[in-house]
Amino acid sequence: MASARVDATGKPTGPAALVPLPARQTLTEDVYQAVKRLIMDHLIPPQGRLSIDQLARDLRVSSTPIREALVRLESEGLARKEPLRGYSVTPILTLDEVDDLFEFRGLIEPWAAARAARQRNESGIARLRAEIESVGVLPYGDSYADYQDLAGHDDRFHRLVADLAGNQHLLDAFARMHCHLHLFRRRYSTPLGSATVAEHREIAVAVVAGDPDAAYAAMETHLDRARQRLS
Repeated sequence: MASARVDATGKPTGPAALVPLPARQTLTEDVYQAVKRLIMDHLIPPQGRLSIDQLARDLRVSSTPIREALVRLESEGLARKEPLRGYSVTPILTLDEVDDLFEFRGLIEPWAAARAARQRNESGIARLRAEIESVGVLPYGDSYADYQDLAGHDDRFHRLVADLAGNQHLLDAFARMHCHLHLFRRRYSTPLGSATVAEHREIAVAVVAGDPDAAYAAMETHLDRARQRLS
């Protein structure tokens, strides 16, 4: 990363100027979100160096919250640490890696949706409806600020279906993949997001109705279409 650049008032210019400085009262979380935005918006490119000292200067914080953020980003697969070289941004998923991811999801998620439909109860139905209703109007744009709420919904929805299936191993495996984060990092547009939300609703309707076959088919269709949208 290049050295920090500032204007006459001491404010940063260049990529760091595009990310809001973290608020002091929520420093750790805000630093994490700031660095994450730099990665997701490719302001620090794939395989680019994540210099702790440079990030601390750019965001005008100490190195401690930067280190904490990088550890967290490493756990999500957005950063990696190499001996004697420090942190760098991970590469974006290749098409082959996307295919592998969807092949795995195609094996487990339709089954999970069908099982969630069989095991539905009032609590699960309420949680599913609340998640679907949490999605508001999608903002237009392709920056992380535009799609991060949708990415959060996408991840929560699929984790919820896995949770309602009642298989902790499945839920743990899905959580470790952080798949939606990496898929949205590869490509996003508002029409893609609108299609995703509509397909989630179809899955939810089938689960709430207690129809395992319809839930299986709706999830399978959703995954097939999601894969095609990334082509």
